[in-house]
Amino acid sequence: MHPVESVSDVLKLLQIGLAKQARCFTALNERSNRSHSILTVHVHGTDLVTKDTLRGSLHLVDLARSGSGDCSQVTRGRLQEAQYISKSLSALGDVMFGLSQNNDHVSYTNRQLTQVLQSSLGGQAKNVMFVQLNPDVDAYSETLSTLNFAKRFSGVELGSAEN
Repeated sequence: MHPVESVSDVLKLLQIGLAKQARCFTALNERSNRSHSILTVHVHGTDLVTKDTLRGSLHLVDLARSGSGDCSQVTRGRLQEAQYISKSLSALGDVMFGLSQNNDHVSYTNRQLTQVLQSSLGGQAKNVMFVQLNPDVDAYSETLSTLNFAKRFSGVELGSAEN
């Protein structure tokens, strides 16, 4: 965690994060993300009238796509990365499925991704998902996979937020 006091402080931290994010060239994308990227903003404030302390968090998550080794023509090392990415996306899907079914136990501990996001995936949290699609006709299977992944989340209701 790094305290920030200005926009330039935030921009510096974003540059550090971008530099640490693993990327590589594949047949599908010249700058393919090989890791998830998560920016969490913690906000603390004080109600001037009641003096109550208010706290909130905002997770901005850029999920890497696993991609199939056949279509992206990745090397053995990159294929292992894709498998790790796929496992973490599956774990996230399992968590969302468990929440959608109102299961008594939802396993957040299977992957770091779900552990980090646990506080914002249940209870009084609000979530929005944006998906980016490749318009190229050759990316049809990638587009279909992305839409199917997003569909798993579309029917999940996490609870009602308090006013």
